[in-house]
Amino acid sequence: MHERPPSAPTGTEVRRRELLKATVATGGAAAAAPLLSSAALPEAQAATPPPAAVPVALRVNGAEHRLTLDPRTTLLDALREHLHLTGSKKGCGLGQCGACTVLMDGKRVKSCLSLAALAQGRDITTIEGLAQGEQLHPLQTAFIERDAFQCGYCTPGQIMAGVACIAEGHAGSAQEIRDWMSGNICRCGAYDHIVAAIQDAARQVGRGG
Repeated sequence: MHERPPSAPTGTEVRRRELLKATVATGGAAAAAPLLSSAALPEAQAATPPPAAVPVALRVNGAEHRLTLDPRTTLLDALREHLHLTGSKKGCGLGQCGACTVLMDGKRVKSCLSLAALAQGRDITTIEGLAQGEQLHPLQTAFIERDAFQCGYCTPGQIMAGVACIAEGHAGSAQEIRDWMSGNICRCGAYDHIVAAIQDAARQVGRGG
């Protein structure tokens, strides 16, 4: 019995081989994107225009700002790109690092996960609005005195979360502070200094243990 000659590879198989070779050579998704971009999106979806911009009124650090934004704009991008308040940092973009933490009606929020259009009518406080003129907030002073930052990238989010931690009554002990500050990551590992700074500020405002 004669063996069947192997059939010539189809166009689909060729593209699959190209994709696998490129993926192995470059380490994954970056190589796959150009090969899949045209096939992965339906033609109608690829041609869909962006949504129409909407008027958004934001009250930030006591001042009213009227903007026209893409409805998908995050609060973080509105603050940084439109209001030029760059103290709130872009870190993971997934709400996991806490670098973008701000206060909304006194409560901490991850601004990278909050839509600007949904923050209308809320009182938003960023690190730029924490001090009263030249008078630093007690936690800002404590961060300086306790050397609670190294590279400083996470510091604005740490301070805003720390202010909320104290206001919420969660600064009774070092362990309690660690638990309630666990959503804010310091890649330099200055956690002991951060905890000490929060304890100092909490005692100063009469909310510490």
